[in-house]
Amino acid sequence: MPQKKILLNESEMPTHWYNIVADMPNKPLPPLHPGTKQPVGPDDLAPIFPMDLIMQEVSTERYIEIPDQVQEIYKIWRPTPMMRAYGLEKLLDTPAKIYYKYEGTSPSGSHKPNTAVPQAYYNMKAGVKRLTTETGAGQWGTALSFACQQFGLGCEVYMVRISYDQKPYRKFMMNTFGAEVFASPSDHTQAGRNILAQDPASSGSLGIAISEAIERAVSDEHTKYSLGSVLNHVLMHQTIIGQECIKQLEYAGDYPDIVIAPLGGGSNFAGISFPFLKNNILDGKKTRFIAVEPASCPKLTKGVFKYDFGDTAGYTPLLPMYTLGHNFRPASIHAGGLRYHGASVLCSQLLRDGLIEAQALQQLECFDAGVKFARAEGIIPAPEATHGIAQVIREAEQAKKEGVSKTILFNLCGHGFVDMQAYADYFEGKLSDHFFTDEELKASLPEIEALQPA
Repeated sequence: MPQKKILLNESEMPTHWYNIVADMPNKPLPPLHPGTKQPVGPDDLAPIFPMDLIMQEVSTERYIEIPDQVQEIYKIWRPTPMMRAYGLEKLLDTPAKIYYKYEGTSPSGSHKPNTAVPQAYYNMKAGVKRLTTETGAGQWGTALSFACQQFGLGCEVYMVRISYDQKPYRKFMMNTFGAEVFASPSDHTQAGRNILAQDPASSGSLGIAISEAIERAVSDEHTKYSLGSVLNHVLMHQTIIGQECIKQLEYAGDYPDIVIAPLGGGSNFAGISFPFLKNNILDGKKTRFIAVEPASCPKLTKGVFKYDFGDTAGYTPLLPMYTLGHNFRPASIHAGGLRYHGASVLCSQLLRDGLIEAQALQQLECFDAGVKFARAEGIIPAPEATHGIAQVIREAEQAKKEGVSKTILFNLCGHGFVDMQAYADYFEGKLSDHFFTDEELKASLPEIEALQPA
């Protein structure tokens, strides 16, 4: 019988995170202070982040050691399994070999604790008492709640209103791990009150929730802010995924022709792809890397590469990224973790340089792919993860059409066990596709242009 699972021992866990900045042909442009339009320094970020994380954010070292305390907590769920998707291959009748890394075995059911744990650790080490954060679908908020509990920190989460209403069990998971959870926009912050004054029925956005969490952090010296994606250090923490994948595929005697993952801010995609991308850059490998975003929030495929705020209120530094504009209000799709107006600086630069690709898919195609996968492989994927699966199906069908065997690897970044309302809505015909228009982008362009340095 062929082997289904490829497992690693705890002794084979990565001991270092991989920092792709060391190997990028074109280094990312610096974040800018919105007032002076000058590059931000560590002191500018100190009110929000502990210094250890700030130094990781600006580091150009190739590898950074994972602290022992972090590794011990990682062992609760890491190394995670890699699976050969024989069932999906059979369903698609494809010559392609399909592998998936399953990150749904973590305490929060997604890849997010890979960075939540080190972030909580470095904050604890710096004497911080409480962390604030935002969350879209709830996976990140759940992960940080778990991580804060491991290190005795308080946790305050601002959850995008539409997801707060759609996914109540995510809120209860966060409560179980000890966090306070507020629907965003809320009346706890000035940023939230301003939005509610303009639109009392606002469904919220990640940009708004980030503004609220940052405002709370800077108002208390014992509180810091924690971000679940986008920033360099967050993407770096996730590279344990791809490093484990390289070892697991070595055991299988294989190497990917295509690596696929969803992209909201970038941490999921970066986590599985960056260690393989290193081999493209340094060793001349020819793997394709495909970031998949929702067609309703297509920053990579329709956005502009400009400096923009990472949040709605303009509390963050200006970041050089593909963006739809910090005031963009995405459609209320169920893949809440992908409803973000911008992409990480690193992923944006890599796309600009042609080292990665991007695809935008509609949610009905994605849910159809998720159901196919569940029936073939037995795991119900999170709505975010279905975007990667839909692209895998496209690539597998293309391989069949061409009559070639390709090795496809994707990140099954989380399970959908607490996202069943999304599937209920799909089966009941309540979901629809959303077609992003040029007018939506044009509405944001003047504000984006006004932020550019001279």
